[in-house]
Amino acid sequence: MEFTAQQIASLLEGRVEGDENIKVSKLCKIEQGEKNGLSFLANPKYNHYLYDTNASIVIVNEDFVLEGKVSPTLIRVKDSYSSFAKLLSIYNEYRFNRKGISSLAFIDKQANVDKDIYVGEFVVIEKYSKVGKGCKIYPQVYIGENVTIGENVTIYAGVRIYHDTVIGNNCILHSGVVLGADGFGFAPLSDGSFEKIAQIGNVVLKDDVELGANTTVDRSTMGSTVIEKGTKIDNLCQIAHNVTVGQSTAMSAQSGIAGSTSVGSNCFIGGQVGISGHIHVGDRVKIGAKAGVISQVKDDSAMFGYPATNARSYMKSFILFEKLPQLEKRISELEKQLKEKENR
Repeated sequence: MEFTAQQIASLLEGRVEGDENIKVSKLCKIEQGEKNGLSFLANPKYNHYLYDTNASIVIVNEDFVLEGKVSPTLIRVKDSYSSFAKLLSIYNEYRFNRKGISSLAFIDKQANVDKDIYVGEFVVIEKYSKVGKGCKIYPQVYIGENVTIGENVTIYAGVRIYHDTVIGNNCILHSGVVLGADGFGFAPLSDGSFEKIAQIGNVVLKDDVELGANTTVDRSTMGSTVIEKGTKIDNLCQIAHNVTVGQSTAMSAQSGIAGSTSVGSNCFIGGQVGISGHIHVGDRVKIGAKAGVISQVKDDSAMFGYPATNARSYMKSFILFEKLPQLEKRISELEKQLKEKENR
């Protein structure tokens, strides 16, 4: 696909400075600019790249002041960063605008699948499942019995969705996601072995949830494991059975939440965070990377460390921790002086 500078400017409500008929066919970074490439400039640290980039068109802020001659055509907009983000979304829509159901897909006769969707090769959709309009289901996805999928949901290759799962509108599931595997429930027996506890609940994803690659959400023992509206979970995360994650919470890679824990809304959870089971984490909580949360957390808290503690207390403790070698040396010297005094 090719677009002229004038077409892009019209789309972004911007103004062309240079050749309005010049065409671009790809996106590129300004420091790695290529002919026929479209880039943007938002960070002042990258200003110097504008004067020697090979990009054909560069989007800049309308108040950007040139310090020399430039070869690319400029498109001046109110906010270059958000404008480029808009273009990326449009580019994705064109690139992933797939429709039609592959003849190599298996859809049970008792499944209810909207006609206005894309279903790739070797997809399996079991009986009683429902798929809403505008969905895109990429190759080798498995959708079990009685699954409900809303509208405009994107499910990338290799996702596995177990029976009874409910997925809202506008969700995105990246490759390798597993929804509805059994929760980790085992009863210890007197002989030291374990008896498996049946997990008869399900998983519910509300609208606008996005799950990263290879993230897993376990079905509940009874009831539902729930991810509320607008929550974003990174790659390689584990959500255990009967967990609830509140609205618009963000969780970074390799983090895990143990069973029957509830996490509030608008929380930020760093990478490799572990949250114990059967506790409550409040709303608007920030948890630093690699923290281990083992007890209740109040609203608006900031937590660091293992076991996780208040951010201020943690930083004070860490300052003392750094001074331990000096303190140990001073204690040794004091002990030596006391011993000499006793000998005298």
